[in-house]
Parts: sequence; structure tokens; C-alpha cells
Amino acid sequence: MAAADEAAGASARPRRADAVRNQQTLLAAASEVFVASGVDAPIREIAKKAGVGMGTIYRHFPTRADLVVAVYRHQVEACAEAGPVLLAEEESPFVALGKWVDLFVDFLVTKHGLADALRSDSGGFEALHAYFLDRLVPVCGQLLDATVAAGEARPGIDPYELMRGVGNLCVGRDDDPRYDPRRLVELLLRGLRP
Repeated sequence: MAAADEAAGASARPRRADAVRNQQTLLAAASEVFVASGVDAPIREIAKKAGVGMGTIYRHFPTRADLVVAVYRHQVEACAEAGPVLLAEEESPFVALGKWVDLFVDFLVTKHGLADALRSDSGGFEALHAYFLDRLVPVCGQLLDATVAAGEARPGIDPYELMRGVGNLCVGRDDDPRYDPRRLVELLLRGLRP
């Protein structure tokens, strides 16, 4: 019984700061590789980008699905945290919205391979989608509200609809290397202007 209590205590201990930092470095590298090459990119490419061995990646993420889910969550959090920062730092709310949407596009490019990676776990995919909506729709709403308040966008734009529109424009990238969703997303954002 004492060994079980000791093991439970060890797993409840917070992770060391360097372990958290290493995992964040891995997730950032995997995000970049997934955006450039898709979620089927070789693990060795991610390891090289992160400056670690492949064993380190497998120690943190035993399966590709584990890695993809972790990258997905990492990118959701990065997008969620970026909204208020961009609003505070950019010269206008519309510029902040544009930069946030650009981050969102990067996220969406990675997300497109998620369904294949989680093929056997539809419940897990649905939970991630709910997490995505819970975290990002309010941030998009905050950016839109600030843009409208500054007179830089028409009122009545629903954040979910905007995000859905951006997502729909990103879908075609997988099938056509000549298709650049960012150009169409830029046109969509221009259409928000009063």
C-alpha cells in the first residue's frame, strides 16, 4: 500500500520547469512542421526542428495521435492568449484582428489532419472541437467588439460565423498547392469594414 501511495504522490507532483519548457519547445517545433508539411510529417523532421532525439518525442508523446492532440491544444491556447495581447499592442483593433486571424489560419492548416490522426476516437475529436469553440469564439468576439467599437468594422458580425468562414476558406489548401487561403481571408476581412 505504501508503494502505491508513493507512486500516486509522484504522479501528482508538478513537472519540473525544464520539462515543461522542453515539451513547449517540442510542441512549437511540431506546430511549425505540421503547418509546413501536414500532420503526417516524419517524426525525425520534428525532432530535428526541436533539436532533440526522436526518443524524446516518443517519451512525451507515445503515438502520433498524442502528439497531434497536444499540438492542437497548444495552438488553441496560443490563439486564445494572443487575442488580448494583440489588442493591447497593435495600433488598431482591426490590425489586431487581422494578425489574430493569421494565427488562426496557421492553426486551421494543422487541424485539417486531426480527423485522420484521431480516426478511431470520434468522442475525443468531438471533445477537442468543443474545447476549441469554448476557448476561441470568445476571443474572436472580443476582437470583433473592439473593432466595431473603434468604427473599423460593421456591427452584427457573429464571431462563430467569421471563424467558420475563415475555416471554410482554408479547406481547399490541401488539394491545390496553388491555392492560397490567406489571400481570400484577407478579402473576407476587408468585407468587415463599414
